[in-house]
Amino acid sequence: MTTTIAFLGPAGTFTEAAVHKFATEWEARGETVETLPVDSPSAAVAAVRAGQADYACVAIENSVDGAVTTTFDALVEGDPVQIYREVDIPVTFSIMTRPGTKDITRLSTHPVAFQQIRGWVAENAPGVEFVPASSNAAAAQAVARGEVDAAAAPARAAEIFGLETRASGVADVQGAATRFVLVGLPGRPTARTGQDRTSVIFTLPNQPGTLVGALQDFAHRGVDLSRIESRPTRQTFGNYRFYVDLIGHIDDQPVAEALRAVWLRAEELRFLGSWPTATPAGHPPRDLAEADAWVARARRGQ
Repeated sequence: MTTTIAFLGPAGTFTEAAVHKFATEWEARGETVETLPVDSPSAAVAAVRAGQADYACVAIENSVDGAVTTTFDALVEGDPVQIYREVDIPVTFSIMTRPGTKDITRLSTHPVAFQQIRGWVAENAPGVEFVPASSNAAAAQAVARGEVDAAAAPARAAEIFGLETRASGVADVQGAATRFVLVGLPGRPTARTGQDRTSVIFTLPNQPGTLVGALQDFAHRGVDLSRIESRPTRQTFGNYRFYVDLIGHIDDQPVAEALRAVWLRAEELRFLGSWPTATPAGHPPRDLAEADAWVARARRGQ
């Protein structure tokens, strides 16, 4: 059996590194994983919707630059999709040029990556022209073609495209990481582990207090939010979708009850999945079994 994973290419991106981590799950079962490089997160998710790939591996959040908004938009711009896994990839860059290059006047990388090396550029290459690329590996490819002088990309890209590394371990914030998720068609959520994340998207009536009410639905049930973002619906000014990550699984009773309450007040509620966290985060909801047992004892007069 072969599983196809679409990702932001070409080879040599951090996304490809995330794909290889995800692939170990299938390879451990003796199954084959094929990769499908595309030119954007939107195209990766579209490949899943079109049946060209079983999953898409896309970046969703960076510890320095925050949410990857292109991925957020891709998750809602078509038929429903669902997240099944996540992995955190450490992010440091190598500055690479063609062999023999002396002066660097034009440097290319992905815009999100550039935000993570601005300090290094200001100190080591002041006045350099930034040329945005669709991916870090695409920037390295542009260097190999002679279109720009240098690229900031994963170290592996220098090997792939025959480039010379001028600096390595470049990152303004040491310990930075990017979170990648594995997106497929809707299905049964990944099994509960006790250290899980649930993600939903919802819109609310444009009335006073509706967002506060939705947040209280979570707070009153002890459901911890690890992230909340808003993105315009692209329909009218002032209308937004809210992207919310919860600590817990939809099989956790407090999470299920909170989502039920939000559904009752939302104009639209889209479930993006429940899956294991790459690293422990927040406070999982309390197990209500003890509370249920107390109520049962009270009803029996005990």
